[in-house]
This record gives sequence, C-alpha cells and structure tokens, in this order.
Amino acid sequence: MPATVRTENEMKQEAKKRLQQATDPVEKIRLQCLTRGCSGIKELGRMFRIIDDNGSRKLDFAEFQKGLNDFGVQASKEEAVEIYKVMDKDGSGHIDFDEFLMALRPPMSASRQKIILEAFRKLDKNADGIVDAEDMRGVYNVRRHPKFLSGECTEEQLFKKFLETFEMKDHADGLVTKDEFINYYAGVSASIDNDAYFDLMMRNAWKL
Repeated sequence: MPATVRTENEMKQEAKKRLQQATDPVEKIRLQCLTRGCSGIKELGRMFRIIDDNGSRKLDFAEFQKGLNDFGVQASKEEAVEIYKVMDKDGSGHIDFDEFLMALRPPMSASRQKIILEAFRKLDKNADGIVDAEDMRGVYNVRRHPKFLSGECTEEQLFKKFLETFEMKDHADGLVTKDEFINYYAGVSASIDNDAYFDLMMRNAWKL
C-alpha cells in the first residue's frame, strides 16, 4: 500500500536533480523533503507538531526556523524570513503550519486528491479523522504475515508497524491524521506523472 522502493528511489533522484536548479525558497524546501522520500513532507509536519507545545498549530518565526533546522533543511535565514513573510499573510507574527504544509505539497490534480481522500475514508472506520490500529482491522489482514505466523509479532504490533510508514521516525504514536496521510501520498504523487496510473495504483493498493 505504501510506495514501492523503486518508485521512492526514482522520486528521490528526481528531487535531488531538480534541487540543484531550484531558486524559489518554498520549492527548495519541498524538494529537500522529497529527497528523503515520500514521507518527507509528512515528517516535517510532525516536527512542527512536536515544536508546537501549546497545540495552537501556529508557529512564530523562532519556532519555524527551529523546525527547519531540527529537520535538517538547508535554508539561509534570509530564505526562511522570505518564506515566513509569504505565509504570514495577515502580519500576525504567526503562521499556520497546516497552511505551510499545504503550500509545500507538490501540486496534485483534483482527481488525485479525491482518490487519496477516498482511501483515507476507507481506513478511518469511525470517521474521527485519525487512523489507529483499531481502524486497521478488516482493512489490513496480517493473518498470513510471516511474523504473525511465526508468533514474532501480534496482530496489534503489525498494525502499528504498518502505520509507522506514515509517521515520523522516533515519534511514532500509532495515529495517522488525514493531513499526514495526504502529505505522504503527495510525496508518492510527485513520483508519478500519469493521473490514470496514480488512480490505478491507489485503487489496487486500497481495493477501492
């Protein structure tokens, strides 16, 4: 269901190549995320969530710059200031990091966005906007998984391991939000040129 290794490697290489010519600060950060793979933009979002101590989903400039630095994004202070000014549309001194992550997502057609949301809705059994191990029951069958058959992992452990695909390393909590799911597949989308192929891939992966 997640991106194949080949698809991900091709996207990483393409992002590295385009990064050498990129001049727009937002595009440079987007491409740096994509050089980390399909999870790059989603993982940057998790980093911002960790920094956002009060849960306001807003960052001041110091928090924004810290998030970029902690994530390892190469951006000068001037570039960070330029991006921040663009995103702080009302001049409040804070930016909504959900809006920033939306701006970072590679452009996707309406049809791609629709099929991604369809897949998330199938996973989100109780429609609370968050997918957890309980939601995975009946959607992701682990009964034939080698580690389940050998007794190495329980069903619950395998569900959580699968969900880690969509989470940030070292900060996995077994919960995947709709935005994290979209950010992940925005990365996958960046590696696929053809809308029809992307649609087929999603339908086959999630049995839509």
